[in-house]
Amino acid sequence: MEEHFSAGGVVYRRRNGGYDVALCGRDRPAAWCLPKGTPDPGESPEETAVREVREETGLQTDLESDLGQIEYWFMTSGARVHKRVQFYLMKAVGGSMDDHDPEFDRVSWFEGDEALRSLTHDNEVDVVGRALQRLRDRG
Repeated sequence: MEEHFSAGGVVYRRRNGGYDVALCGRDRPAAWCLPKGTPDPGESPEETAVREVREETGLQTDLESDLGQIEYWFMTSGARVHKRVQFYLMKAVGGSMDDHDPEFDRVSWFEGDEALRSLTHDNEVDVVGRALQRLRDRG
């Protein structure tokens, strides 16, 4: 069994009294997901999240708080892999989605509840739900 770790973010902006969330999209297979990736040598999870979000979305962010981890299993090359992903709440402060990583076909803003409906993976829906609740609780 292999162990993999990644870090990423729920990137938000405030708009029209609510919150939008940045999602990364692929056409084949069709999917919407949160930006995340693996650490470079010597990089902290927080540094990984900020770098990966910048690379994958084109956005500059301020890391605000820890949203916890998700974990799941998958198969690759006949090996079973246990993956943990640490997520952080991150506020968009600059950059442009036009500069997103070509790994994705598009990066777009989704109104909070629309993001919850659009995400492909249930564990990421849970993370975004926690993020939106935290944002709404603090006003």
